[in-house]
Amino acid sequence: MSTTQESLPRRTWEQYRSIPIIYRIAVAFVLGTALGAIAGERAAVLSPLGDLFLRLLEMLIIPLIVFTLLGGMRKLTPSKLGKVGGLTVALYAATTTIAALIGLAVANLFDPGTAVEFTGGEAQQAEPPSVSEVALGIVPENPLAAMVNGEILATIFVVIVFGLALTIVRESTTEEPIADAIDGFFAFIDAGTQALFTIVWGVMEYGVVGVFALMAAAIGTEGLGAIVQLGALVGVIAIGIAIHMTVTYLGVMTVGILGQSPLSFLNGAKDAMVTAFTIRSSSGTLPVTITDAETNLRIDESVYGFGLPLGATINMDGAAIRQAVTVVFAANMVGVSLGLGDQLIVLATVILISIGTAGVPGAGLIMLTVILNAVGLPLEIVGFVAGVDPILGRIATTNNVTGDLAVASVVGKWTDGIDLTEGVWADGSQASGDGEDSVAAGD
Repeated sequence: MSTTQESLPRRTWEQYRSIPIIYRIAVAFVLGTALGAIAGERAAVLSPLGDLFLRLLEMLIIPLIVFTLLGGMRKLTPSKLGKVGGLTVALYAATTTIAALIGLAVANLFDPGTAVEFTGGEAQQAEPPSVSEVALGIVPENPLAAMVNGEILATIFVVIVFGLALTIVRESTTEEPIADAIDGFFAFIDAGTQALFTIVWGVMEYGVVGVFALMAAAIGTEGLGAIVQLGALVGVIAIGIAIHMTVTYLGVMTVGILGQSPLSFLNGAKDAMVTAFTIRSSSGTLPVTITDAETNLRIDESVYGFGLPLGATINMDGAAIRQAVTVVFAANMVGVSLGLGDQLIVLATVILISIGTAGVPGAGLIMLTVILNAVGLPLEIVGFVAGVDPILGRIATTNNVTGDLAVASVVGKWTDGIDLTEGVWADGSQASGDGEDSVAAGD
């Protein structure tokens, strides 16, 4: 065999790898969707390949939270942690409130559901956790069990407390062996973080196959009929989310606060956005979100290590828009007019229950039962709209992940925790500059 023949597979692989991963995943998404539409339920045979991709991402969630949080804690003094944490939580609360208001505004403007016939359905009423249950759930009885069970808020709490304690001991100790041991521990954390990023790279390479399989199986099994039947609901929610992303994230936060090109931000966040749309899970997307923050957006670990894991759990901007629109849709279906008082109840309920239900599987439908009950609408509507839950979940999750990165970027700007001269920012014109925005090169 000649040298040329031997090197052909290598050259082919290198050419394939030279294509940015986001474009390869996008092609896989389109091809998988087409195959699912053509093959129908037979495409479900590909489910194991897609499930493997999801498992690989889920495998990385807790290790990434532990390593990135601990790595970030080394750079945080208690006072700075309070500043980063306070700003992050305040921004998440603010953007969720804005999202709910946008959802109610577009719902009242377009009035979806007036021409839809309600044929009934079955729904299971679910109660959200109480405030005390949410608060107590943050503090685990068994830290290791919390990590094993994937309890993200509890894991974040344990890691922050432990990391902060290490930082305090390191600053106050006069014993050299203890100081050296803590420095060595943090060096191990840094090495582990780099190793995890290498694993994320490998998982995303497989993601081309995983996304293809996920979309083929999902479209083949669920079909496109439900999306067409409830197109008005999907369309209005998509409009609300588009407005929120364009005005709040790109306009106010990227241009107004960061002073950067929106295209640069989107270029830096695109990997996480596509992954979120594909797998419908903010937590599952977390490995990719962290990589985008580190590599593309150049956010400091002390900021993203705290903000992104927290955002994957409590940031529900997309769900807020989705629930606000769906409640108006439901009221129109049954001929009920929601007054100002009812809509204020919807607004308050969406905001207050977002943290308590964020980590629950099927959280969107659970939130909907609570809100419908709060304004006296029939819970059977949940069964009616459940047919488009897959597409609504994808849209909302994409919004949530984009919001996580936007908030982390702004907090980074306010705490000197982002480098706006490198990564995607380096090739993008500043919003206040000459106006010639450009998109940075891909991976």
